Amino acid sequence: MELIKKILVPIDFSDYSKKALHYTVAFAKQFNAEINLVYVIEPVVYPADLSMGQVVIPQSEIDLSSKSKQELEQLAKTEIGNLLKYNIIIKNGKPFVEIIETATEIDSDLIIISTHGHTGVEHLLFGSTAEKVVRKAPCPVLTIREPIKGFRFKA
Repeated sequence: MELIKKILVPIDFSDYSKKALHYTVAFAKQFNAEINLVYVIEPVVYPADLSMGQVVIPQSEIDLSSKSKQELEQLAKTEIGNLLKYNIIIKNGKPFVEIIETATEIDSDLIIISTHGHTGVEHLLFGSTAEKVVRKAPCPVLTIREPIKGFRFKA
């Protein structure tokens, strides 16, 4: 069995994903693995208005990518610091598709993703990003849910 060298961690800035990152740092230290943080910006689709022609995308959406990168860098500095090598990746598209494609692109050995349950109709209609990633990922996936139980690592 090969060692884990690259771990992909999807971040959506929720407390769940931040706790998954915290867990990932302790996990990655055991292997001296590189952590790749990915944030996916889902495009906002504006309905077509044939009378107006093209719809201009507001400047605030264009700035979202650079703001996301800054916040992700700050999170990485806080959680990872100089403990391990890390990379910041910003993608645009459907989160589960971009996470899977990123894992393939960087040849990730493992994806660690947070999950919190959808319930009722929302789950039936959409499922969860974590669920779709588990089904289609090119590598093993470790899902982290609250409260975090399981392996504990030495500091």
